[in-house]
Amino acid sequence: MFAVPQFAGKRVAMFGLARSGISCARALALGGAEVFAWDDSEPAVEKARAEGLQVTNLHTVDFKTLSALVLSPGVPLTHPEPHWTVVKARAAGVEVIGDTEVFARAVQGSGAKIVAITGTNGKSTTTALIGHVLKQAGLDVDVGGNIGQAVFNLRAPVRERIYVLELSSFQIDLMPGLSPDVGILTNLTPDHLDRHGNMEHYAEVKARMFAKQRDGQTALVGVDDDWSSAIADKVHGGPDLRRVSVVRSLDSGISASDGILRDVRDGAASAEINLRAMPALKGRHNWQNACMAYGAARAMGVGAPAIAAAMQSFPGLAHRMQQVATLGPVAFVNDSKATNADAAEKALASYSNIFWIAGGIAKTGGIEPLAPYFDRISKAYLIGVAAEEFASVLKGKVDFEMCETLARAVQAAARDAATATKADPVVLLSPACASFDQYKNFEVRGDAFVEVIARLPGVRMAQEGNT
Repeated sequence: MFAVPQFAGKRVAMFGLARSGISCARALALGGAEVFAWDDSEPAVEKARAEGLQVTNLHTVDFKTLSALVLSPGVPLTHPEPHWTVVKARAAGVEVIGDTEVFARAVQGSGAKIVAITGTNGKSTTTALIGHVLKQAGLDVDVGGNIGQAVFNLRAPVRERIYVLELSSFQIDLMPGLSPDVGILTNLTPDHLDRHGNMEHYAEVKARMFAKQRDGQTALVGVDDDWSSAIADKVHGGPDLRRVSVVRSLDSGISASDGILRDVRDGAASAEINLRAMPALKGRHNWQNACMAYGAARAMGVGAPAIAAAMQSFPGLAHRMQQVATLGPVAFVNDSKATNADAAEKALASYSNIFWIAGGIAKTGGIEPLAPYFDRISKAYLIGVAAEEFASVLKGKVDFEMCETLARAVQAAARDAATATKADPVVLLSPACASFDQYKNFEVRGDAFVEVIARLPGVRMAQEGNT
């Protein structure tokens, strides 16, 4: 927590008292602002009071006396209709911003830098990977935003400190001054359209990542979907534009269509990194994350050899294709966050000798869309209420075993993988199901998977240095 003097002596309304809202309200108050904090949720108001925050019902405040409304990113700004506080602020001519905008203003002039990451998919892994690479290079780094710590729970801005921030479209919508030293757009597919109205507006919000960038700053844009490619085409002048692709080679840009990252400018390659050798960066989607991280690290002055070494040691995000252990040649991968077939597809596409643990509460469509990857599955181990449904799909196509519980599935999969004749056996928990039949959430399910593995004789857990 640190003070924000930019609003000293000003009256600021704060709506939304979740974690980030409370932190921002305190930072503003420490900096000398008069803060009027409120939430429509009575439990949230009482929690804020219990934490010592002064709260004021914004219905009683004259918005014409305010300098700003700081809005929680979870509160509608435009669609399906503006929140009542937004209506009042606009009628009074008061700017509506988010905590990340307040943070960015606090960073200005401090000598600190911001690496900002957005996109529909991959932004959390990209954010974590960039933070890891920069830290391994010995730089002063804090990671937060839409992942991990709220921005005002990070350390105060000082010269050469680098903030690596994941930003949602909701946060960008509340950041009119956004101008990151490195701005990253991973990809765009339809998402959050209930809050943005249509895909055009969703893309327009994401494009603001680059709208105010200047000379000396860097724009990294994925160009493997039409929406992002169109955004890249509109980045002119100002920042150093680096296009990123994992489906084709680029004459100028960063690409990894075959798992070999190549940094090319005007036809000349300056670096190559073999991503296929990185334990936590399996699959084309992770190659894109790696390309983005490479581009960000190079912009911060880190050399290619140091980037490659750091990527090799990246542990991955918990529950997302996270290699958690090895037992001889067998790798154990926790992909518990794969709660539907679309998510599980990424993991199945990344390995070729899979001992697959699947099941739970099936989503609409089940696992039928995964049929193109069945030849990669050496055997399946089915758990939870979806086991019978999945068995009927796999019958005659993939060998399977009904295990009921996760513990039995791990033991059976480890037994069979240990005697596999094909190379690189992987025991993969990628359930393609929700967890609620047996576990509170996917995190608890993933933790249970790791706990069972840890009891296997001779196993080496990741924290012991095997990844």
